[in-house]
Amino acid sequence: MIHLAHLDGYDLDADTEGPWRELVVLRPGLLFVESEQRRSVVYHALKDHLPAGAPLLVTTLTEIPKFKGMAPGALAWARARLGTGR
Repeated sequence: MIHLAHLDGYDLDADTEGPWRELVVLRPGLLFVESEQRRSVVYHALKDHLPAGAPLLVTTLTEIPKFKGMAPGALAWARARLGTGR
């Protein structure tokens, strides 16, 4: 599964350990999360890496969101996991 996480400006490194195979930093505070775990498990794992009370949003993606200006290679990464999204 691919989840989209918004950390409200907080940063996590792509090599942060958690119940995921991969974190892709789209821009500071915005991540793709590839995990076999449910959204709730990913949410709580991310929450544990943030300061107490930090805003956090996690959603599971079923298609590629429309975006521009994100990290190089992010669109190709998403297409490889979610299809072409055209």
